[in-house]
Amino acid sequence: MKDLPGNVSAYKKTPEFSETSVPQGLLNDHTTKDGIWGKIVILEGKLEYVIQEPTKEYIELSTDNFGIVEPTIKHHIKPLGRVKFYVEFYR
Repeated sequence: MKDLPGNVSAYKKTPEFSETSVPQGLLNDHTTKDGIWGKIVILEGKLEYVIQEPTKEYIELSTDNFGIVEPTIKHHIKPLGRVKFYVEFYR
């Protein structure tokens, strides 16, 4: 898993989502803009984080394992049962 670069700082955070409230856009392939990083923080349960590029990766996220979203890289998530999470954005 990637780490956030040392020269970025948080500027925005989504509301908390659950397996029933997660926006459809996060379940489908999408990207962040150039220079925008994301951190998927799990508060309860698990998510599958699928990175589509450059090679497909499947990562199980949990309260002990957050996900890093790299700028412009296609990805999506899938709830694995009950889950609560949010996404924090950095630039």
